[in-house]
Amino acid sequence: MSMDRYCAAMVLSGVGDALGYKNGGWEFCHSGEKIHEELKELGGLEKLNIKLPDWSVSDDTVMHLATAEALVNKSTSSDREALYLELASNYKECMNDMTGRAPGLTTLASTGQLKPLLPKGYHIPYNPRGGGCGAAMRAMCIGLRYPRPEDLEDLIAVSVESGRMTHNHPTGYLGALAAALFTSYAIQGKPVKSWGADLVSTLPQALRYIESQERDVQENKEAWSYFENAWCNYLELRAITNGTSDPVFPDVYGVKERDDFYKSISYDGWGGASGHDAPIIAYDALLGANNSWEELCNRGMLHSGDSDSTGVIAGCCFGAMYGYHGVPELNYKNLEYRERLETVGCQMHRISHPSD
Repeated sequence: MSMDRYCAAMVLSGVGDALGYKNGGWEFCHSGEKIHEELKELGGLEKLNIKLPDWSVSDDTVMHLATAEALVNKSTSSDREALYLELASNYKECMNDMTGRAPGLTTLASTGQLKPLLPKGYHIPYNPRGGGCGAAMRAMCIGLRYPRPEDLEDLIAVSVESGRMTHNHPTGYLGALAAALFTSYAIQGKPVKSWGADLVSTLPQALRYIESQERDVQENKEAWSYFENAWCNYLELRAITNGTSDPVFPDVYGVKERDDFYKSISYDGWGGASGHDAPIIAYDALLGANNSWEELCNRGMLHSGDSDSTGVIAGCCFGAMYGYHGVPELNYKNLEYRERLETVGCQMHRISHPSD
C-alpha cells in the first residue's frame, strides 16, 4: 500500500473542503451555476491556488485532523475507552480554532457537553435533532486507520462512537460510518459501484453494536430507518442495489440538474447538510467522475448545497484511490495545514501497514 495515497487522502480532503467552502462564499451560495461562473472568472480549476487568505479550510478539516491525530496518539493502545476520551479532548480543544470556519451549531453545543477528564466523559444525551453532517465530515481517516475487511468491527465501533460524541442520532453517526467505510473501500481497491450496497449490508452489524452498548437503544432503533431508506432509495435510483451493475445517470445531469437532485434528497432543502446525504452526494460524485479530479470537483465540491462537507469526503476517497493523479499542484501545494495533513497521513499509513 502506497504511503502516497494515504497522504493524498488527507491532503485532498482538505482541498475538497477549502474549495467547497471558499471562506463561506461557496458553501452558503445556493446556486451551483453562480459558483461555476465564478470559477470560470478565476481561470478554472487548474488555475486555482488554494491558499490563505482566500481559501481557508473550514471546521470540517480542523475536526478531521482532530480525529486523525487522536487515532495516531492512541495507536499503541488497544483500549477503546482511552481513544474515545482522546477524541473527545481533541474535539473540545479544536473549538479554539474555529474563527472564520463556520462550525455547526450541533457540534458547538455538543463539544461543550464533553468531559474528557472523566470516565465515559465522551457520552452526551441522545439528540432527536442530531442528524447533521458534522459527524460524517471528520470520520474518513477512521477508514485509513482500519482499512481491511477484518478491521470492520473496530471501524464500526470507532466511527459510531466518534460520531455520537456530537451527533447522537443514527442519521448523524451513520454518516460517520459511511465516510469511514468508503475510505477503507478506497484503500482496499473495491469497485466504487459496490460501496453503497456494501454500506447497506453493514448496517445490521452497526445496529447490533448499538444494542450491545445499551445506550439510548430504543431511541436509536426508532430513528434508524431514515438513513437506511435514504440509501436504499438512492441505490435503486442509480440501479446499483446489487453492487455489481454500472450506475445509471440521467441523460442530462448538469450543474442545475445536480443542484435539484441534491436538494431533493436533503432533510430540509440544503443538500449534503445531513448524515445521510453528505456521503450520498460525495458517492454520487465519485461514481460519475471515475478518475477525473476536475469532474469530481464539479460534482462534489461546486454545488448549491453543503459543498465543503461533501467535498471533504469526496476528496479523501479520491486521494485514497488515485493519489494526486490529475490534480493540479496549485490546488494543494499551498493548502492551509497541508504539512499537518501529510504528517498524520504518513503516520496513519505506518500504523495500519506496519510490514510495508
